[in-house]
Amino acid sequence: MSLQDITARIAKAETSAGRPAGSAKLIAVSKVQPDERVRDVLEQGHRCFGENRVQEAAGKWPGFFEQYSGVDLHLIGPLQTNKARQAVELFSTIHSVDRPKLAKTLARLAQEVGQCPDLFIQVNTGEEEQKAGILPAEADAFIAECRTMDLPVQGLMCIPPVDEEPSLHFALLAKIAARNGLTGLSMGMSGDFEQAIALGATHVRVGSAIFGERVKAQG
Repeated sequence: MSLQDITARIAKAETSAGRPAGSAKLIAVSKVQPDERVRDVLEQGHRCFGENRVQEAAGKWPGFFEQYSGVDLHLIGPLQTNKARQAVELFSTIHSVDRPKLAKTLARLAQEVGQCPDLFIQVNTGEEEQKAGILPAEADAFIAECRTMDLPVQGLMCIPPVDEEPSLHFALLAKIAARNGLTGLSMGMSGDFEQAIALGATHVRVGSAIFGERVKAQG
């Protein structure tokens, strides 16, 4: 599959859902992808990318920033508080705000640096013990807490359990967002982004379908 195939499928899903063209942003997930694959997608004109790890992104993207204008880099993986300053400086959007300690760190850094990336709160819709994210029952309170810190919360993010119907989780996330007045919904990946768009996704995260299978990290 190619970038053009994915963008065509996104456009079709938007039309099927009665949504405006371009209302679902494609985040090309470039984690663990070699530079030549990333460069190929950049050369095709795409500018919105997602990385899982701050350290990997810091080693990969500064050079691309110099060569290509308008790159929009999103952090879609977990963020350790000791990497938060680097993340604030590197990313335009962070999708994985998942605990009060991290929110407080980001609020402090926003004051120190004078800017803050757009933020999405990660909700653990499947209530999986091994997965990060605020539990659905605690989401409203956490959103309110983030707002008291003047954090630029744009929406919510989820990663549904692999063995459950994703649409149920997308619908739950949309419901939580709506009752809190949030319009951003970061949900849907390579296998289910059309379902996510039908349920209101504003950001879909697609990796292997664009780049090919991930290259294993060395070491």
